[in-house]
Amino acid sequence: MAVEIEMRARFTKEFHDQLVARLKADGEDLGPDDKHIYFYVLPNQLLKVTDNTAAGTAKITLKGSKIGQGAAFAETEFTIAPTDVPAAVKVFNALGFETAMHEAFNFRHNFRFGGVEIAVKWSEAWGYHAEFEVLLEDGAPDAARAEAEAKITDVATALGVTLMTEQELADFTAAFEAAEKERKEREQQAAPIR
Repeated sequence: MAVEIEMRARFTKEFHDQLVARLKADGEDLGPDDKHIYFYVLPNQLLKVTDNTAAGTAKITLKGSKIGQGAAFAETEFTIAPTDVPAAVKVFNALGFETAMHEAFNFRHNFRFGGVEIAVKWSEAWGYHAEFEVLLEDGAPDAARAEAEAKITDVATALGVTLMTEQELADFTAAFEAAEKERKEREQQAAPIR
């Protein structure tokens, strides 16, 4: 298990293009990382089945908290075969998590800048955005977590990126979850009775 220190930012396409150009010029280009993700938003955790289409890999990840509940995410992750993604989704849906599931495709490109991994992304739900991340070993002291957060903040500032606050993240994800719930209810009501 690891602890991921993660912060996010949303921005316009114009800023996205400027950020990618800057990272390609001044950072380390880690390459494309497009992913098809099945998110299960649980009360205090996030479960994901990820088909990394760019790398030809797949994994299941359990994050120990949700976006908007702090920058530190304890993560348990294990690799599965890409061909097992549909079976994993079927299992989680059969366990009753289907109502909490959101499916998304993320166009991503990964970079490293100033010791921080940065995934510059686009998805339907988030639009143009980036995830800034430092990975720590499980049990890292609070001082290491604070250092990682400060490093992310410094890198974001150097790149001209305004990071979202935890409250902004919580509000954004709550609004998304409410809209998804409403959409699913409409689809269920419109479905023909069998």
